[in-house]
Amino acid sequence: MDSPDSDGLLAEQLLRLTRRLHRIQSRQLEPIGITPAQFRLLRTVAQYDGPPRMADLAQRLDVVPRAVTSLVDGLEASGRVRRAPDPASRRVVRVEITDEGLATLRSLRSARRAAAEEILAPLTADQREVLGGLLSALVDGMPERRC
Repeated sequence: MDSPDSDGLLAEQLLRLTRRLHRIQSRQLEPIGITPAQFRLLRTVAQYDGPPRMADLAQRLDVVPRAVTSLVDGLEASGRVRRAPDPASRRVVRVEITDEGLATLRSLRSARRAAAEEILAPLTADQREVLGGLLSALVDGMPERRC
């Protein structure tokens, strides 16, 4: 049986790894001129079949609508997204990804792969496969959090 101390150590290791991955990713994203939060929003917008509403993005990202507004402001200023009116409701604003945004996503995917490679470098192919299975079990086993 695992002791509470080993669970605490495991939690600390996961947190340290998450912080390290975040630092590496931030370093990779800096030359592209985008933050990790903006990258996440850009990826999320691209996953929709059509331009999502700001409220949809807030819900999908599990953040307050004001946070989405700030992220969209930054991405819009850099030409990566644009706000578009909803054809069915004048009060609704949708977010469209631009060609510049799509080009940025391609660059970001390369940066993300480089960050993952840096983190995973000490592992063998077999260890990476085992880690992938363990992470999938953790992610798939997490209940949805609703605030």
